[in-house]
Amino acid sequence: MIQDLEKVIEYIENNLTKDIDIKKLSKYVGISEYYLQRSFQILTGYSIGEYIRNRRLFLAACELRQNNNKIIDVAYKYGYETPESFTKSFSKFHGITPSKVKKGGRYTPFNRIRIKLTIEQGEEMNVKITPMFPIKLIGFESEFNFENSYQEIPKFWDEICSKHCTRIYAGKEPETPEEHAIVDNCIGEYALCMDSGNKSFKYMVAGRYTGGEVPKGMKMIELERGDWAIFDCYGPNPKTLQETNTRIFNEWIPNNNEYEVRANYNIEWYDCTTDMDDKNYHSAIWIPIKKKENKKC
Repeated sequence: MIQDLEKVIEYIENNLTKDIDIKKLSKYVGISEYYLQRSFQILTGYSIGEYIRNRRLFLAACELRQNNNKIIDVAYKYGYETPESFTKSFSKFHGITPSKVKKGGRYTPFNRIRIKLTIEQGEEMNVKITPMFPIKLIGFESEFNFENSYQEIPKFWDEICSKHCTRIYAGKEPETPEEHAIVDNCIGEYALCMDSGNKSFKYMVAGRYTGGEVPKGMKMIELERGDWAIFDCYGPNPKTLQETNTRIFNEWIPNNNEYEVRANYNIEWYDCTTDMDDKNYHSAIWIPIKKKENKKC
């Protein structure tokens, strides 16, 4: 994975003045868009789109300072349709306008990232490999970008709870189709993260589908049979689960010589019987995996 992400960065660096398509980029390195973007962000601290934008703005500043190029020419070179949109992005990133940089003003450096794997001695990850039959999930779905998903997804949970769960939490019988679906399928026990094919991913607050009508505004999806790597998390959420997710992409996947990711989604599991703020709260992340093929020399 480290080598693949280095290839991604090399490709980006060679095409900063061209249109860079995430779908083509994922095919170039043989990683799904979803896992490519999640891995890139966790290992570098930037989404792919953010990295490309920052590198272009840095190189644009270098050209304005070192060469006698017109601002409009530099703007078009780095993919901006108008000088106004270029100036707005440039000023937001550098804290200074392009014209002031041309006159000698200081700008923000943003050099090429080089990924290095650091092996640290620490707590061993709690993981077990489990084969499973196809899984049907039903729930509420929304789309999030990779840059702020850790902040926005908890808000999505709160929105669903306030809109559909107030009566249920008060101990009253369900009335609406959504309330019946929540109770019948234990929606909230699972969450599904899945590639959307764009610069974002779909997230579903879900439960195991037990049959019956799927209410309007909800979705049902079936995941194929296969092996899963299950990472148990113990501690208050969402903090503990997010930290475990980062460790999976930062440590387990890059270092694993036996298994690789087999699909462009993963599942979160939540214990619905205890308080998520409890210091021993139990949750888990499920990653779809398969054994690596032995490549002959």
